[in-house]
Amino acid sequence: MRSRLERWTHASLMKFNKAKCKVLHVGQCNPKHNYRLAGEWIESSPEEKDLGVLVDEKLSMTWQCVLPAQKANCVLGCIKRSVTSRSREVILPLYSALVRPPPGVLHPALGPLT
Repeated sequence: MRSRLERWTHASLMKFNKAKCKVLHVGQCNPKHNYRLAGEWIESSPEEKDLGVLVDEKLSMTWQCVLPAQKANCVLGCIKRSVTSRSREVILPLYSALVRPPPGVLHPALGPLT
């Protein structure tokens, strides 16, 4: 008996790359069932990246903001150690030029309220 997903792929004339398919169990009360695709078990994953956003089982994107903030603080530390002037006119352009969010990273203002 074919699963609903297999029937959909057949009707849509599409094929899934089974090696790239993963299950992301979302929510606290999720029973975390195992799933098959064409008779093979699909691997479960605690987090997945989709459209540049890393999402985990709890739908939290905190690491999406924490890691860039840590990198920015490291760059700021390097600037402080290597530049003798502490004036705003010197530090701000250096910081702005060296610390830019990479493409696909959410701005903290766009993230969910915590």
